[in-house]
Amino acid sequence: MVKHYSREPENSSKTCKASGHDIRVKFKNTHETAQAIKGMALKDAQAYLEKVMKKEDIIPFRRYRYGVGRKAQCKKYKVCNGRWPVKSCEFLLSLLKNAEGNATVNELNPDEMFIEHVQVNKAMQGRRRTYRAHGRINAFMNHPCHVEMWLTQREVRLNTS
Repeated sequence: MVKHYSREPENSSKTCKASGHDIRVKFKNTHETAQAIKGMALKDAQAYLEKVMKKEDIIPFRRYRYGVGRKAQCKKYKVCNGRWPVKSCEFLLSLLKNAEGNATVNELNPDEMFIEHVQVNKAMQGRRRTYRAHGRINAFMNHPCHVEMWLTQREVRLNTS
C-alpha cells in the first residue's frame, strides 16, 4: 500500500519520512506535542520528549488550551496552559526513532537532521457505550489520529565573500 503524504519535500534526496495511521492516542494531545517539536533538531526533540515524560519539562498547549490546567512550567514558553502527555510522547519518540533509522538507511547523518514537517490529522472515532443511571446509555468515544513527519538534513551554507 502506498502511503500518501499531504505534501512532498522540496529536496527528497536529503529527506526521510515516517508516519503512523489510526494511532490510539488522543488527537489534541498529539497535535500540541507535535507542534512543540516542529523545527527542532532530531536529538533535541528526542531529549525534550524524554524530559516531558519525566515531568522535567512541559508541552505548552496553545490551540486546544481550553479546559487544560495552568502550570508554572509553562512560563518559559509564554503560555499559561500545559500538560505532560506521556502516551503521545512515547508514540512520537517511536516515530522519531523510525525516521532516524530511515535516515541511516538512506545514508543521511542523523545528527544533522531536523523536523521540517509534522502533521496530525483526526482519524475515525471509535464507538463504545457507557451505561448510566435509570437505564440510559451514552456514547463513549475515543479520538485516534494519523501522524506524518519528515526530517530534512540541514544545508551547509558557505560564505563566498
